[in-house]
Amino acid sequence: MAAFYLAKGVRRKTVRHLTIAFGHKKSASELNRIARQVFLHIGTIATDAIRIPQIIENGFDDLITVEGREHLDRAVAHGHGAIILTGHFGNWELLGAWLAQNGYPLKVVARSAYDPRLDRMIVETRNQAGYITIKRSKATRDIIRGIRQGYCIGMLIDVDTKVEGVFVKFFNQWAHTAIGPLVLAEKYGVKIVPVFMRLKKDLTYHIEIQDPLQLQFTEDKERDLFVNAQKCSNVCEQIIRHYPEQWVWMHERWKKQPNTF
Repeated sequence: MAAFYLAKGVRRKTVRHLTIAFGHKKSASELNRIARQVFLHIGTIATDAIRIPQIIENGFDDLITVEGREHLDRAVAHGHGAIILTGHFGNWELLGAWLAQNGYPLKVVARSAYDPRLDRMIVETRNQAGYITIKRSKATRDIIRGIRQGYCIGMLIDVDTKVEGVFVKFFNQWAHTAIGPLVLAEKYGVKIVPVFMRLKKDLTYHIEIQDPLQLQFTEDKERDLFVNAQKCSNVCEQIIRHYPEQWVWMHERWKKQPNTF
């Protein structure tokens, strides 16, 4: 917990963003409590992410429970790929390892880490776990190839990035949200399946695989993108509302706004 007190700038961002999302419903003391839990949670999942090779060797049965696996199985039936919609929630790196080790060929779209040494370590850990990193800077061709080859494509859409997107509501605030998964879903006919892994109180994990999103495709393409992006945002917001301590509240999710973009 030392990081909570030493990283003052990050702590202030975390509390400020929690206040934007929950300030009208939660007291200042409660928001500070959640902020401390956010830091504790990140320390816990980082430790487990480092241990992924050992976790794989020991097996997942005692560490991870799963519900809704049938939804993903139906989406990838007959060799079709799917888009795995998730976020910087729970332990997303361990989630990728579980998917890859349980028969779902997986590629994940991710930006490079700020430190090349850290980036190499992350990519090597993913490789050892059996899934492949697609660098966001050159993602399009590799994503399309992966979909055609029947891969699941993991995409995290809960942060503000420079990719093409639209503004939809996230905790009742405008947030620039990637539309890449929606474009792929329409063009290639793949399902978008929300999947989240959360940490339980006993320090084991639970994976929740939801029904594929019911997307809207009409002649009004611009409206469809907005409606469908809102559905993606809603599914992330819903699980974060239930377990707020398990999301990265230090991220500047509302950095870009419609009048400044």
